[in-house]
Amino acid sequence: MVGEGDGELEIAPAAEAHPTVLFVAVAEGKNVKNRLHLDFVPDDQAAEVQRLIGLGATRADIGQHDVPWVVLADPEGNEFCVLAARTP
Repeated sequence: MVGEGDGELEIAPAAEAHPTVLFVAVAEGKNVKNRLHLDFVPDDQAAEVQRLIGLGATRADIGQHDVPWVVLADPEGNEFCVLAARTP
């Protein structure tokens, strides 16, 4: 479940479920290395990468070389990774 409003985005596994992840917009731009790095684990890595690029993300080269994850950056330059689906 995703809730949006007033410069905030909250992601929850289901309505009224916890924990949640809350993103809050700030006026300042990025000027240092990320203090928090997020890794996302979708069911379909390639489809999720394309979806995120469609939303404004760009591929980022941070020296990762040949790895099974994809490094992207949001429109403000904050890097994050999209991992392959995990097998049980």
